[in-house]
Amino acid sequence: MEEPHLHIGDPMWSVERDLQVDDSADSIGEKARPFDPNLEKRVRRKIDLCLVPAMVIGYGLVYYDKGFLTAILKALLGNAVLFGMTADLQLSVTDTSVSPPVKDTSRLSWATSLFYFGQLAGSYPMTYALQRFDSRFVLGPMVMIWAIICAATAGVSSWRGLFVQRFFLGFTESIIPTCFMVTVSGFYTQSEQSLRQSWWWSATGWFTIIGGAISYGFAQIEGSLQPWQYIYIFAGALTFLFGIVCFFIPNAPSNAWFLTPEERIVAVERLRIGQTGIKQNKLKLSQIKEGLLDINVWLVSITMAAAYTVNGAVSGFGPLIVSTFGYSSLDSILFQFPLGGVSGVGIILTGWLCSKVKNIRIILLILCCLPVIAGFAMIWKSTWGTKPVTPVAGYSLLGFFGPVVGLIISLGSANVAGHTKRSFNAAAIFVAYCVGNIIGPQLIRSQTKGQHYPELWTGLIICYCIVILTSSILYVLWSHENKRRVSLGLDEAERERLGFKDLTDKENLHFEYVY
Repeated sequence: MEEPHLHIGDPMWSVERDLQVDDSADSIGEKARPFDPNLEKRVRRKIDLCLVPAMVIGYGLVYYDKGFLTAILKALLGNAVLFGMTADLQLSVTDTSVSPPVKDTSRLSWATSLFYFGQLAGSYPMTYALQRFDSRFVLGPMVMIWAIICAATAGVSSWRGLFVQRFFLGFTESIIPTCFMVTVSGFYTQSEQSLRQSWWWSATGWFTIIGGAISYGFAQIEGSLQPWQYIYIFAGALTFLFGIVCFFIPNAPSNAWFLTPEERIVAVERLRIGQTGIKQNKLKLSQIKEGLLDINVWLVSITMAAAYTVNGAVSGFGPLIVSTFGYSSLDSILFQFPLGGVSGVGIILTGWLCSKVKNIRIILLILCCLPVIAGFAMIWKSTWGTKPVTPVAGYSLLGFFGPVVGLIISLGSANVAGHTKRSFNAAAIFVAYCVGNIIGPQLIRSQTKGQHYPELWTGLIICYCIVILTSSILYVLWSHENKRRVSLGLDEAERERLGFKDLTDKENLHFEYVY
């Protein structure tokens, strides 16, 4: 006999209203409790309204400098290059002992890379802290510290000081990507995650545009400080305000302050079907071991590292490369707009398509790699000259790397179960993200500017071929495993019982991979 759906006001809801919902499977029970689909839609809408804007602003603040929370510093360093930062901090050295003189920008490359060394060092400690403690009281203070470090950049007077500042900025910022990735996987079902991950990740595109516009505005200021110093102070102030907001981002659906007790139960129960489990404060070494030995985790991480090499190079050097096409420094900033637009729209569109069509993620990922590779070739092999069109068009096509990375994040978060393993996997993906960002700037050799930086474009093309190869392998592995599990003829009644047992995707054969 079909069980009735629960509605607010029903007797069972009256009982549940007095129940203190916590994060343990025992308090939730082994049997699924039916609920009104209309109530679930309202719960999902409230979660969207509370979490998504905060995450978009948050990751946007990470992209403008890989400091405007995690959007602010990446783009900002690239633009600050054009505002006198390289000269003020001696980031570029000209060797006049040879003829013609050769400009060495290796210090700028390291200033870009050291940020990601900091992120690399912080990824796993921050992930552990987020799992062990209430995320609100970890995220908020770390973002505020990050804001202070970001604003303090204005006081840096040498390249050595910038190196130190960049490392610690990356260390504190490392909390953002893993926190948002785990938050989405902890609040949304598998089918919903791709679109929601794409929403916050799309900030990389929107804040490329917003950050460029802000930088363009600051370039007009004539004051006692250099324009790049004003930019960092402004970025730090905005980041600090976001740090206050972080204290209001809930730890889990079971303690979301914006949901009623009845709605919290629905928010938790609706996750049962995905078999990904719920937040657990206990660190399980067995799940860490499984993550270390899981070929899927390694393949996703390799895919991320290869895909993100373009970001490390383009975010720090993009405006500088475009300025060599004969455009002014300010024009070079404006050319970030189409790149950001392609990235932002592409991320949202692919996320939406994945929410409508099952198992299309890897196909879209491979398709989005093609225009990125085309963009590399257009920049490399075209004639640069004075204000050329082809390399600028190729530069805009690089914006397709945004949906590529967004889809990788979606694949990584949706295909892992068990809270410890899910946290480990999120950190692994962003360790790979750091590796890609570290490698990218090192591919640029300023001495080969006349040859259009051949090492850079060759390296990036190879990396994107690796992305296509590893994602294709994942497609084969996951589709084959799904077919194998279907052939086992598992008892569907067990699905409900195992949903909140904090089992990994390997332990729970009812878990279904999405690709």
